[in-house]
This record gives sequence, C-alpha cells and structure tokens, in this order.
Amino acid sequence: MAGGRVQLRDLVKRFNETTAVDGINATITGGEFFSMLGPSGCGKTTTLRMIAGFERPTAGEILLDGTDVAGVPPHERNVHTVFQNYALFPHLDVSHNIAFGLRRHKVGKDDVRHRVQEAIELVQLHGLGSRRPQQLSGGQQQRVALARALVLRPSVLLLDEPLGALDAKIRKTLRLELKALQEEVGITFVFVTHDQEEALSMSDRVAVMSHGRIEQIGTPAEVYEDPGTVFVADFLGVSNLMDAEAIGSPGGGCLVKIGEFTLRAGCGDLDARGSVKVVARPERVVLLEHGSSQENCLPGMVERTVYIGSSVQVMVRLATGATVQSSITNTGSTEGYSQGTPVSVHVPPAALRVLGGAHADTSRAEPDPLQPEQAVGVGG
Repeated sequence: MAGGRVQLRDLVKRFNETTAVDGINATITGGEFFSMLGPSGCGKTTTLRMIAGFERPTAGEILLDGTDVAGVPPHERNVHTVFQNYALFPHLDVSHNIAFGLRRHKVGKDDVRHRVQEAIELVQLHGLGSRRPQQLSGGQQQRVALARALVLRPSVLLLDEPLGALDAKIRKTLRLELKALQEEVGITFVFVTHDQEEALSMSDRVAVMSHGRIEQIGTPAEVYEDPGTVFVADFLGVSNLMDAEAIGSPGGGCLVKIGEFTLRAGCGDLDARGSVKVVARPERVVLLEHGSSQENCLPGMVERTVYIGSSVQVMVRLATGATVQSSITNTGSTEGYSQGTPVSVHVPPAALRVLGGAHADTSRAEPDPLQPEQAVGVGG
C-alpha cells in the first residue's frame, strides 16, 4: 500500500508548566513497523495522540505523506488507532463491531459485507463473526480491534500498548502474529510500548524516548548492541555499566582503567579521555577460573545466581566493588558458581563499549543487578 510516511518536525507538547514532548524529530517511512519505546511519562503516548489528532501540538509539524496535519481533526486524517482496552461495543457482535466505521462512512452494504469478511479472515477470526466481545478471549478481542481499524484501510495504524492487558504467553504469540499481519497488509504501524522485548522483536526501527526526547533511533540490533547514551544502554535489557577512566588507545581500541585494572574497549567513543562509562551486556561476559591470565579480566566473587529458565544469571562482585552480571545458557547445571566462589570476569574488547562525553552523563540511577525483574529483561 502506497503512502503512510510520517514526519515529526520539532514537535512540542506542553501541559501548563509541564513539557511532555520536547522538540522531537523523526521520519517514519511508509510500510515500516516503527516503535516508540520508553518508561512511563517519557512522552511516547502523547506523541502517538498527536499523530492521531487527539492532542494538538504546542509547536512543530506532523506531516503525513508531505501534508502538515497538526491542525486537522482526527476523523479527517487517514490514520486509525488501536487502544490497550480495545474499546469494542459490547452490544454488537464481531461483524458489526468491525463494520461500524464503514457504516459511518456510508459504504454500500455489499461492500461492507465483503470487506468485513476479508478483515475477519485476515486476523484469523473465522466462524466468530456472530459472537459478542464478552464471549471472546483477550487475544480474540485484540484481533477484532485490529480488524475494525484495518477494514478502513488507513495509511497509518497507531497502536497504543495493545498487548498490555494480555498474559505473557498470549502476548508472545500475538507479537509474531502482529508483525506478520503488518508485513501482509503493508501499511505503516506506529507502536507504543514500555516493553523492550515487544519493541525489539517486532520493529523495523525503534525510537527510545526519555523525558520527552528521543535518545536514539535505530534498528533493534543497533539500539541494543550499539547504545548511543547511558540511558539507552541502561533501559534496554540488563547492562553492566561501570565508571572508568579513558587513558589512551595504543594498539587499537581504547584503554580504560576500572579501579586499579586496565582493560581494552573495542567499540563506542574510542577517542574519549577522562571520566567515562563503559558497558558490556551480560551475554558477552565470560566467567573463567580465578587467576586466569587472559587479557581483559577482572577478579571477582560470585554473590548470587538467578535461575530464569533458558539461562542462569550469575551476579559477581568485582574487586573494584562494582557488581556485574553474566548470562550463561542453561545446560542443566550451575555447578562451579555457588556463592563465594572466586572467578575471573572476562570482558572481550569487542564487547566493552565506551560511552564518553555527553553520553556518559545520566541522572538515572544504575540498575541494581540483583533485581530478578531486571535479570529477565522487563522494561519500563
């Protein structure tokens, strides 16, 4: 489907003295699955509501296929929204819920019947057209809400945490279905979520937001593997963030001092000097026998292990006083990592990223690696 390009230019939204959206810029290409990800209060839902027309910007432009729609009412935009509560009509069956918008647009009866049936097939609700919403599961209700929006053939579909009310297992199934559906219909999806796993698993690109601003836009791999700021590194997944001193780069990379130990970082701001933050993901951190002579090692002691099914998270207190986490694939045994076991923590240079200069500034407290909810990567 042609069109569906959204451009946000210097977009601002203030509520009295509070700035909810603070001058953001982004271009969403037609047919893209684009997610806005961030904690509660970061401005993502307010941005979505401005694209939908439910909120009017204080300043800036919202361009839909090149036309500024910032002052256009919602019903005059070729944009539709699916909300977290689905907003289905309880007195109407599935078919009539889906047909509601078409009838308001005075589409002919035969066309309505054909398009409703097409939408039912698209979202895999075969044989359920005569049921009322209360007779459906949460996942089926979500599909009805999607069908009701898609039947109107919008150029952009906005989704405001549509999976948030579902249990974890259904959400994982529907993530796959939602991405497959978007690829099939080929329209632009703008998806708002605080759940990093949702954003990373479905999106073509992700905008990570904080305090009304976009911290970074990139593919899921880019924002996870190459975070541009401490906030992005900290918010996405579990990150081993440590204070360090960047002292030079002889032999490639950047030498950093963490306490009394010198390590080589192979990515990030390799030209940084002075106080920096360094980050390494738990799945890249390797635990070796205590006293290992391998480079880029720090001595430490196992403080705790957390079993989360597919992997085991091992918390290690370093000799520097910092706590880091190593993620180990579950092979059926965690022998050798009991509390108090001395180990060497190996961080390969390619896994150690320098966040220097402005990127090292953060008002956010570092995550406590001993929290199980962070060990399993729950965002927001």
